[in-house]
Amino acid sequence: MADFFALLSLPPRAVLDEEALQQAYLSATRLAHPDQTSGNAALSSDLNAALETLKSPVTRLKHLVEKHSQTAWRAVPLEPALMSLFEKLGPLLQLSTQFLTRKDAATSALAKALLSSEEMRLRESLEALNEEIEVLWQQLESALPACDQRIDLGDTSVWSDLQALQAKFSYLAKWRLQIREKLLGLML
Repeated sequence: MADFFALLSLPPRAVLDEEALQQAYLSATRLAHPDQTSGNAALSSDLNAALETLKSPVTRLKHLVEKHSQTAWRAVPLEPALMSLFEKLGPLLQLSTQFLTRKDAATSALAKALLSSEEMRLRESLEALNEEIEVLWQQLESALPACDQRIDLGDTSVWSDLQALQAKFSYLAKWRLQIREKLLGLML
């Protein structure tokens, strides 16, 4: 796999300005696009992969650590704040799944109406949990600039910290998606 930072002529950073990333991508793809006479389909594909990888903190941090450190990947245990969220999420997802099964089985207007208050409570609980996830996501993002400073200073311990941050982002991204899927099911 190519070094996506180098491919887009961007410095290897934990934080990337979205506009700078988009500009670097557009500039590189103008020349590489297969419809151009000097186009290169393989390079164009790599550039698309670079954009997709670098625009998300989850994949950007993983790529950064893989390409710019000798730190071996390791499992990262859930810290108490994430474990607390997970302990709320699991049962709530199960309740949502069970409710959606009952909702799908309800055929009469009366049966559907009797489920409406439970549906509202589930929706409110899912939205509240999603807000907790968003707060944690923002806290993690606010830690990234300090990591970039440590990279600039040559602090080698930053790589294991970035791995831990990447794992946390990964958990939160997965949980966000699960909540959105259940909320979507409740809205249908």
